[in-house]
Amino acid sequence: MRKIKTYSKLKKEKGLTFIEKEFDETLKSHEVLIKVLNVSLCGTDLHIYNWDEWAQQRIKPPLVVGHEFSGRVEKVGSEVSRVEVGDIVASETHVVCGKCEFCRKGQGHICVNTKIIGVDIDGAFSEYIIMPEDNLYVDDSGLDPKYLSVLEPLGNAVHTVTHFDVSLKTVAVVGCGPIGLMGTNVLEIMGASKIIAIEPVDSRRKLSLKMGADVAIDPINEDVVKRVLEETGGLGVDVVCEFSGNNVALNQSLQYIKKGGAISLLGIFDERTNIDFNEIVFKGLTLYGVTGRKMYENWDQIRSILKSPRFKLHKIVTHEFKFHEMDKAFKVFSQKDCGKIVIKVSEND
Repeated sequence: MRKIKTYSKLKKEKGLTFIEKEFDETLKSHEVLIKVLNVSLCGTDLHIYNWDEWAQQRIKPPLVVGHEFSGRVEKVGSEVSRVEVGDIVASETHVVCGKCEFCRKGQGHICVNTKIIGVDIDGAFSEYIIMPEDNLYVDDSGLDPKYLSVLEPLGNAVHTVTHFDVSLKTVAVVGCGPIGLMGTNVLEIMGASKIIAIEPVDSRRKLSLKMGADVAIDPINEDVVKRVLEETGGLGVDVVCEFSGNNVALNQSLQYIKKGGAISLLGIFDERTNIDFNEIVFKGLTLYGVTGRKMYENWDQIRSILKSPRFKLHKIVTHEFKFHEMDKAFKVFSQKDCGKIVIKVSEND
């Protein structure tokens, strides 16, 4: 047992608590002890921090929060063979059973027994974490660990963007938060013919153009449907990548998507969404719900994407904080005038 510093949800109220707690570092045969180097903030973390309706229904304090991280392997279990002490790793955050129908069919991303670190079990806003060997992505690129901490949400973007064929296709990116921005960059790498970003926050619109978007539309002050149709010769886009979780934006996309088009939906909607299913039926559209990352197809794609000279992950990380500045980081994050926020956990590295 050792004492470790963590940010935990201890009470059913807004905020997190910085505490020291006992940490049992005893490993099972396929587990790995990791010293956390960096963590990054996610919308899920903000839900938990704010203690909103979703968090109240899902989270059971006490819980160490956080799920996007990079770290250094310090100890391995007796049967670990793929990971070695000293390896720098990122991690798949869905811990799956490997035994249910979906896991056995290679669909671990929808495992019925999934436990998510920082949501269902203790997470990464901590000096140390224990993870199953199978969850770990061992870095061979030499990338700064602060960037490795955002590979998990990059996996969400890759899943969203690559499920449908986007090569030489017109694509709308709806919502340019950090994952939407990463999705924009992946679309550029995958060879989309035209990328149309739709985002109300000015700084994020500007950043989308740096990440590969050809056009950036302000949905507050512009007629989105009209603009998209103008940009696509009146036919509409081939593919919509929905990152916003906004009911109005989703309904607009049904109007400007091309017949026979496809929509990938990653955005989480705060309330029940009313959409015109006749648009889906008569246009012959295909909708796909994105959950996590395909294990481990999307992680293999990430390894390839990291090698692309057009990959711009360094532009996504707009703010960096120290571990004791967690509240300050959440304040900036909640204002949305940012890309990805990374926090350095281990000051000695």
